[in-house]
Amino acid sequence: MKPLEGRVALVTGAGRGLGRAIALALAGEGAQLALVARNHDPLQDAAAAVGAAGGVAAVFTADVTDEQQVERLAGEVRARFGNVHILVNNAGTNVRKNLTDFTLDEWRRVLDTNLTGVFLMCRALVPLMKGRHYGRILNLSSMMGHIALAGRTAYCASKAGVLGLTRALALELAEEQITVNGISPGPFATEMNTALLEDPERRQFFNSRIPLGRWGKVEEVGQLAVYLCSEAAGFITGTDILIDGGWCAQ
Repeated sequence: MKPLEGRVALVTGAGRGLGRAIALALAGEGAQLALVARNHDPLQDAAAAVGAAGGVAAVFTADVTDEQQVERLAGEVRARFGNVHILVNNAGTNVRKNLTDFTLDEWRRVLDTNLTGVFLMCRALVPLMKGRHYGRILNLSSMMGHIALAGRTAYCASKAGVLGLTRALALELAEEQITVNGISPGPFATEMNTALLEDPERRQFFNSRIPLGRWGKVEEVGQLAVYLCSEAAGFITGTDILIDGGWCAQ
């Protein structure tokens, strides 16, 4: 029996990048997947990949920044699966520019997606997780929640907020045996980092700051998520794990 057999996992931002990798990793260990994103086509591709590996996945479109859509999503997932055991809040966005160049709409878009979206998803899905003496919430923060770079003010603020939310929610849900943890990736070759990857000078800057000398592989985040969702990680809650090649250790 696989370690996540019989568990239902909901992953936001599941159509590409780290979200897709996490979804595939959880499915590989037996979890049934509720795949969520704003765009339908990437989700269909992810669901097909889960199915090809022998897993079960259902697709749900929703914008995590929209309160009504999140509430609708919770109802649809409940109707399809009955409950949720694992919630992975991965949906995120970034705008790279100096603070004085930000519009208020841009600032709100980053904070709403990266932080308010986590709040809305937890508020809507936690009731489906209670009463089972097991639950896992993984909130994707970033190494930028721990350190900073110029031009990342909104992103850093949002990801630091995710860390605070994670710690407080872990205490709220401890009696339910629902653990709440953060994962803080460093540089990974995902769509969000395409601009960095295609700029030789900026890519070299990042390469020079990673002690392990390479960018992360998305599958490595997936395997970390599997561990944190397993019974073996039942005593880990209210913390955050950096997976950054050693960047923040400097």
